[in-house]
Amino acid sequence: MIPRWRYPALLAALALTLVAAATAGLALGSVAIPADQILAIVTGATGPSPYRTIVLEVRAPRVVLGAVTGAGLAVIGTVLQALVRNPLADPFLLGVSSGASAGAVAVIVLGVGAGVTTTLALPAAAFAGALAALVLVYALARRGGSMTGGRLVLAGVAVSYILSALTSLLLVTSASAEHLQEVLHWTLGGLGGARWDMLALPTTVLAAGTLVLIALARPLDLLLVGEEGATVLGLDTGRFRAGVFVLASLLTGALVAYSGAIGFVGLMVPHAARLAVGAAHRTLLPVAALGGAAFLVLADLAARTVAAPQDIPVGVLTALTGGPFFLWMLRGRGAGAEGGPA
Repeated sequence: MIPRWRYPALLAALALTLVAAATAGLALGSVAIPADQILAIVTGATGPSPYRTIVLEVRAPRVVLGAVTGAGLAVIGTVLQALVRNPLADPFLLGVSSGASAGAVAVIVLGVGAGVTTTLALPAAAFAGALAALVLVYALARRGGSMTGGRLVLAGVAVSYILSALTSLLLVTSASAEHLQEVLHWTLGGLGGARWDMLALPTTVLAAGTLVLIALARPLDLLLVGEEGATVLGLDTGRFRAGVFVLASLLTGALVAYSGAIGFVGLMVPHAARLAVGAAHRTLLPVAALGGAAFLVLADLAARTVAAPQDIPVGVLTALTGGPFFLWMLRGRGAGAEGGPA
């Protein structure tokens, strides 16, 4: 249990970090913009400016999408680790992001719902793909009546590979070269296509989903004591897991539909948040959300600037940092380790 004063101080520090990261994201790039100009443009305190379009129409939507996606992936990772009681759970590692990507790519390549893909068909297909992948991985991991960490990870990797192969097949059989760039966006993960008109859905879904999950903090905490213990304490674990799986898939689909499959944010950030505030979800989820938002905004800033003018997909950078972290987790705990998140 952390001291009472420390929690609001930590939230304030994370909020300030997010603001600083967002300011850097607006200021830095192929064209460097002074911080005072950023403030004047954002607050509307300046007239016509040569930087106005760059800040408000190019960089600002990208920063907002990065913050929303990072927060969402961190929240989903935190919840999945509690649901399956495994510290290695993550939307990317469990194949959920790959399922959402496959659904989104199918809509693009097959032309389903042409004309409404950005508002209805694309996120709906991403949600369906994410839910199908999560159900399949969980069913495979529980085959035989028990579920180990090693089986869960292996099932997630296998399903992810299958769905990636399906995505590649859809691309190969497509006659349009234009689909290549779109599909690469979903397979590598990137925020470069962000526009203001695409932010309403993921932002709304994230806000509503996070509030629901915070309201479910007590049953999520009960899962950490084990399935039998949670049942004794009055929780219908099967029904609760099914409902939260659907919610996690909805969140993943809404995010992946616009950002692509960005891996390892949902693995790394929840562990850092637990080290700071412990495992109680009512305090953990807000910290994970703020930490994930700041982390992905900074990662995207690095993706835009480290090899400028080349824009590296942010999913590549998160994989380069998350891959070693995953290997460290495997070495320190063992893939077959049982028990809840640390």
